[in-house]
Amino acid sequence: MLVLGRKKGETIVINDDIEITVTSIEGDMVRLGITAPKQITIHRKEVYLEIQEENKQATSKVINLSDFLSMRKK
Repeated sequence: MLVLGRKKGETIVINDDIEITVTSIEGDMVRLGITAPKQITIHRKEVYLEIQEENKQATSKVINLSDFLSMRKK
């Protein structure tokens, strides 16, 4: 892991097309502004992990087509 120190208003550049700027610092809260191409998905980690868990649960509930058709006939 790369650890960088930044002050309010300073920016980090990743791969020429992503910029992360420290917009404010209040106590132990740091606010970041992120500029990235639209095709780049950005989530807070806790949201990302929740999405991954929901996707995992959704794929584990896959039903066989013949079972679905037999359920529909009842």
